[in-house]
Amino acid sequence: MTSLVTEYAPGGRDAAAAHFAARLSFETDCSDVHAVMSAGEADFVLLDVRRRAGYEKAHVPGAISLPHREMDAARMGEWAAGTLFVVYCAGPHCNAADQAALKLARLGVPVKLMIGGLWGWEGEGYAIAHGAEPGSVLPPLAA
Repeated sequence: MTSLVTEYAPGGRDAAAAHFAARLSFETDCSDVHAVMSAGEADFVLLDVRRRAGYEKAHVPGAISLPHREMDAARMGEWAAGTLFVVYCAGPHCNAADQAALKLARLGVPVKLMIGGLWGWEGEGYAIAHGAEPGSVLPPLAA
């Protein structure tokens, strides 16, 4: 007899390894982001991709506010080619991070999604920042 869990057999070793390796190439988690940022070893740019009002209410310390609707080739060209961006939004109920990740991928920009978003960050007990940190809100691009 099978249960709801075993109704579909688990994938074989190679298929499972490929699946999970692919997920990890597109996602990271709050714990890993926190560890790297706390150690001062960030090899990525952390982007809060929600509207600025949400960012100013609460955000991950050190994140830059860049709403996904403002992302384009010109804006992303402000960083060196090959820069990895880690994007997040409010949490699992929000798809702004998915929209940002898709936009960046289509622009050919390396990107990972921080699963859990701000809710996950806060749920881990990490500090939350409020207001705009110096340099965290990008000025509009010159026309």
